[in-house]
Amino acid sequence: MIEDQASSLRRMNQSRLIKVIAVTGGKGGVGKTNVTLNTAISMAQQGKRVMVLDADLGLANVDVLLGLRVVKNLSHVLSGECTLDEVLVEGPHGIKIAPATSGSQSMTELTPTEHAGLIRAFSELRSQIDVLIVDTAAGISDMVLSFSRASQDILVVVCDEPTSLTDAYALIKILNKEHGVFRFKIVANMVRNMREGQELFNKLTKVTDRFLDVALELVATVPFDENIRKSVRKQKAIVEAYPTSPAAIAIKKLAQQAAGWSVPSQPGGHLEFFLEQLVAKKAVGDIR
Repeated sequence: MIEDQASSLRRMNQSRLIKVIAVTGGKGGVGKTNVTLNTAISMAQQGKRVMVLDADLGLANVDVLLGLRVVKNLSHVLSGECTLDEVLVEGPHGIKIAPATSGSQSMTELTPTEHAGLIRAFSELRSQIDVLIVDTAAGISDMVLSFSRASQDILVVVCDEPTSLTDAYALIKILNKEHGVFRFKIVANMVRNMREGQELFNKLTKVTDRFLDVALELVATVPFDENIRKSVRKQKAIVEAYPTSPAAIAIKKLAQQAAGWSVPSQPGGHLEFFLEQLVAKKAVGDIR
């Protein structure tokens, strides 16, 4: 059944090459969603057609941070009440947001059939996009791992707290040892300066170099900025509310880099393949 769906999706979407970026971190509270949204908006300002998938399926908050009114979400797509295009909400600079639901445990435990429904929904998506940014949940659940390993680029957001480094290392270790992921892009968030960001990165690489076969790249150092808190209260992204603030400038630089990351022509650069990975690996896990 899964192979038939995969073949069908390949035929339907052979030409839909997009960039798929997962933003994760292991620990909650490291600023992952703020990095996601501000990067998405910055890329849209550069002329990219961007979609944000709120993959914290049980505790969604992307729409809340932007003050957007959501009538229907991914749970309604899975139930067959509407299409994915019908639940998309438009954010700043035309970014599309696929909202999840909040306070629903069932959405965090999707069956293979429900994953297949999600694949079908994306295969039928009419909205044209260049970049899909996936805002994962906190922790190292199967869902977080699935979304991460199915993406082309994995952004791991860390801050200068022992628990953040420990959880980030645990996430990287599992993805490397159990799922063969070797490359990770690191965002040092809420640091005092560039040097502190580099030191934070060095702490992480000191451990990964010793125990893992991975390549880490520091792609952004985002300073602690009181304007982030102000923008959250305003329910606006900092790149819009305070575009010249230190954090906004750092994230804009990150977005410029991300726009230049290559999009593979082989499977993995296809939107439908991204979701095929989720359902196929979820199904294998359930069989085991």
